[in-house]
Amino acid sequence: MTSALTDAVVATRAAEQRKAARALLRRPLLRADSRDAEMFALVTRHAQELREWFDRETGWRLSVSGEVARLFKVVADTADPTHPAVDAGRKLAFGRRRYVLVCLALAVLERSDNQITLGRLAEQIVLAAADPELVAAGIVFTLQRRDERGDLVAVVRLLLDLGVLDRVAGEEQSFIDHGGDVLYDVRRRITSALLTSVRGPSMVRANGFADRLAELTHEMPATTDDLRNRRIRQRLTRILLDEPVLYYERLGEDERAYLTGQRAAICARIATFTGLVAEVRAEGIAMVDPGDELTDIRMPEVGTDGHATLLIAERLARSIGARVPVPELRVWMAGLAKEYVRQRVWRAGSAETGAETELVEAALTKLEALRLVHRSPRATDEEWVLPLPAIARYGVDAPTVAEPTGRKA
Repeated sequence: MTSALTDAVVATRAAEQRKAARALLRRPLLRADSRDAEMFALVTRHAQELREWFDRETGWRLSVSGEVARLFKVVADTADPTHPAVDAGRKLAFGRRRYVLVCLALAVLERSDNQITLGRLAEQIVLAAADPELVAAGIVFTLQRRDERGDLVAVVRLLLDLGVLDRVAGEEQSFIDHGGDVLYDVRRRITSALLTSVRGPSMVRANGFADRLAELTHEMPATTDDLRNRRIRQRLTRILLDEPVLYYERLGEDERAYLTGQRAAICARIATFTGLVAEVRAEGIAMVDPGDELTDIRMPEVGTDGHATLLIAERLARSIGARVPVPELRVWMAGLAKEYVRQRVWRAGSAETGAETELVEAALTKLEALRLVHRSPRATDEEWVLPLPAIARYGVDAPTVAEPTGRKA
C-alpha cells in the first residue's frame, strides 16, 4: 500500500511539473493575477525543479517572484523573421514602425507614473519619435493619420496581452475613431522582466543593428570539453523545444557528431519533462505535441486559407528538393479558387483577380514558419520555393483499389 501511494504521489508530481513546463514554453511570462493565475501557482510550486532543468538542459533562466514567473528564453536563431509579433485583433504581423513604437512605448512607461492615459502615452511617443536619429532612419510618427493611431493601438494591445498594462477605463477603438481616451495601470515588474538578452543593453558598445544584436545575445565561449559539450546540448535542446523541425544539414559538424551519439538521451529528457514526442527521420527530428498546445501556428486549419495551405503543401510534397516557381503556384491556385468558389466551398472573393496572390503568400508564410519550405531571398527578382523534407507528411499517394478475392465454397 505504501509503495503504491508513493508511486501515485511521484506520478502526480511529475505530471504537475510537466504541465508547468508546458505552460512556460507556451507563455514564457506568467502573471499571478491574470488568466495565467492557475499556471503561475503551479510554476511556483515546482519552481526549483523547473529552474534546475531549464538551466541544465537549455541554459535558460527561470525567475519566479510573487507577481510574475518569467522564463528568459534565448532563441537559437536571432535572424529568423518567421514568428513576428501579431496584431491581436486583425492577426497582421508587425512591421518596422510598430516595432519602433513598442520600444518607444516601453521607454515612456519606464519613466511614467503608476497610471497613464493612452493620450498621454501617445504624446510622449510622438516627442520621442522626433529624435533626429529616428527621423534620419525614416521613422515618421505624428498621430495625424488614422493608420498611425491604429499602429499605436496595436502596440498597446500587445502590451496589454503581455501584462505591461492593465486597462482601467475606456476602449482603444474610441481612440482610433474619434480621439477618445483610455486609462491604464502600469505594471513595472512586468516591464522589467521583458528583456531576455544575455547581456544588459548598457554593456553594448556596437552601433549597427546586427552587431548590437550579436552583443546582446553573445555567450562566453566554452573553455573546456565538458563546457563545450554542455553548450552544444543546450543549443540542440533549444532548437528542439523552440523550432518545428531540427534539420541535421543545418547543424555544425560538432553538433551533428554530438547529436549522433546523444540523440536518444536528449529526446528522452525532453519527452519526460514536456510530454512532447520525438519524430525521428533520416533528415532530422521534430518534437510533436500530441495536445496541440505548444505552437503559435496550426496546420491544418479550417476555412479558405487553411484549405489552400493544405493543398499547396500537398502539391509541394511531390517536389521535395526541387525549386518550384511561385508564379506557377499562383496560376494553379487561381484555377482551384474558381472551382471551389463555384462549389461554395471557399469564400466568394477568393476567385477575384489577385486573390490567388494573397492565398499563396499566406500559405507560404505559414509553411516557412513551420520549416516545411525555404523561400527565395526577398531581394531577388525570381520567386521560388524549395520544399523541405518534413513537408512529406502532407503528401498524398494515389489511391489503390484492391482486387476482390474469391471466397472458397
